Amino acid sequence: MKKIFIYILGSVIIFMSCKNEKEKTVEKQDQKPMNILFIAIDDLRPELGCYDARQVKSPSIDKLAKEAIVFDRAYCNIPVCGASRASLLTGILPTKTRFIDFRAKAEEDVPNAKTLPGIFKDAGYTSISNGKIFHYNKDAQEASWSRSPWMPDGGHRVSHDPTTTEVLTKSGNGRVYEAPEVDNSAYPDHKIAQKTINDLRELKASGEPFFMACGFFRPHMPFYAPKKYWDLYDRDSIEIADNRHLPENAPELLRGSGEFKSYSFGSYKPNTEEFHKMMRHGYYACVSYVDELVGEVISELESLDLAENTIVVIWGDHGWHLGEHEFWGKHNTLHNALQVPLIIKVPRKVKGQHSKALVETVDLYATLCDLANLETPDYIMGKSFKSVLDNPKQSFRENIYARFKKADAIVTEDFTYSLYENGDEMLYNRKLDPDENKNVAADDTYKDKLEDMRKALKIRQEQARSYR
Repeated sequence: MKKIFIYILGSVIIFMSCKNEKEKTVEKQDQKPMNILFIAIDDLRPELGCYDARQVKSPSIDKLAKEAIVFDRAYCNIPVCGASRASLLTGILPTKTRFIDFRAKAEEDVPNAKTLPGIFKDAGYTSISNGKIFHYNKDAQEASWSRSPWMPDGGHRVSHDPTTTEVLTKSGNGRVYEAPEVDNSAYPDHKIAQKTINDLRELKASGEPFFMACGFFRPHMPFYAPKKYWDLYDRDSIEIADNRHLPENAPELLRGSGEFKSYSFGSYKPNTEEFHKMMRHGYYACVSYVDELVGEVISELESLDLAENTIVVIWGDHGWHLGEHEFWGKHNTLHNALQVPLIIKVPRKVKGQHSKALVETVDLYATLCDLANLETPDYIMGKSFKSVLDNPKQSFRENIYARFKKADAIVTEDFTYSLYENGDEMLYNRKLDPDENKNVAADDTYKDKLEDMRKALKIRQEQARSYR
């Protein structure tokens, strides 16, 4: 009996010792500054397996999503690369005169604003920019980054197909697609992933806390990816948009992006069924290519034992039309142009869940600072949704604000409303019409809802103009 007692007592002591060591490890991790790995993916809409997209193959991001919170209702504040990035990285909303288009620069539009990476840099973090983070690599450079922002040689239009090079010489932008039999390393995004991996190894060795920003070019046009990613898809089986027409009652000012017209389509005639399949094929191939690169970066983070102390964010800078309404790209205030993928993994928090909370791009600034226990400037316009990361079922915002050129917009749980400078309006009931095929702004049934949306928009416009 005495031996049994001693055995049990010994087991209890060992168990408590292991438990205490585990608690000490967790406590030690909690005391260390929380690193940030921010992955920005250009032109990526929520067309991923973790968003229930049936056609796209995105195993690496889907795997991360099982360890993270997936935001089903995240939106950009302006659907164009440069402006969206400047808005996020300063926490300031766009207006008619601020963050207007892809040429937007934070250092020019809001020269006195403190950037998000700058906040972390000032707090003792090593802040690094690899690839496309700000649209202009040197925007707010000294205030934001511990080292000069790094960009691969040749930008994002490096080509490997001789016929593409020939077209590039003539048109400047080249073909809209390319699928040569080359290794992953042939394109700039691979170099961005490898540079990020090498920097992570260096940071692991130094023990420095870090804000690592990794920005991939694809799936931004042109759709250049190694052939093996094109081979993942059977073009004939790709389903295309079934609403290849303008919304009913659409305002005259509603336009799609003209960017895609600057590329050569070869023998394809725009907006034929064959063209739609080719464009989706190219987009999906590029998503799968970048997905694998994201997986390589995350795998390295884990192998270096950095994952348990690193917040990982995957973000698309705006939405994208894939032939819906015969639009290609961003550049309007319809839902497809505004909704973005947002996936956030925070160690030791809720994982593998989806949140229906409305969040917007400018909220990321406040949220990441909150998670890292860093103070934010009083003027930032976003709000921390840290509480949603603890409880994904809770609500957050009543609406999100967005604008592009001549239109300002409000998105709520069920409606999208846009007001143009000439007074034209769009109102879509996405609960009944999720694809936004009928503008009901002139329908008396929605008279009260329209007035509510007008009032909400006015409040958000005033907030956007409040920065001085």
